[in-house]
Amino acid sequence: MPTLKVHHIGYLVKKIGKAVKTFQSLGYQIEQDTVLDEIRKVEICFLTKDGYRVELISPVSEDSVAAGLLKKYKNSPYHICYEADDPEAACQELTQNGFTAIDTPTPAPALNGRNVVFLMSPIIGMIELLY
Repeated sequence: MPTLKVHHIGYLVKKIGKAVKTFQSLGYQIEQDTVLDEIRKVEICFLTKDGYRVELISPVSEDSVAAGLLKKYKNSPYHICYEADDPEAACQELTQNGFTAIDTPTPAPALNGRNVVFLMSPIIGMIELLY
C-alpha cells in the first residue's frame, strides 16, 4: 500500500466566520485565508494547531453537497484527507479494500489546484485523497 499521511480533518460549519473565531479561541492559527471553491460551492479555510490542520467547509449554495451533509450531520468533522506518495496506486488499493470513489479527481482551489477525490467506506465513512 502506498504511504498515506494525514493532511487535514474536514469540518462542516454553517457560518465560517464564526467558526474561524471559535477555533482561534482554542489556539488555532489561520494557515490560509478563506477561499471560494466554485466547483463544490463551498467556502474553505485552513487552520493549524500543534501540527494538526483543520479544514473548515461551509456551503454557499443550497445545491452544494456540503449543504446536504450539514443538514444531516450539523457542525461536525466529516472526513479525513490523506496525502499519498502515489495517489493513483493508493486510490486503486483503497478501491480493492472496499472504498468506493464518489467523484472523480477534481482541482481544489483551496489546495493550490491540486486534485482531490472523495471515497466512501461502509465501515468508516468518507475520506479524501489528495493528489
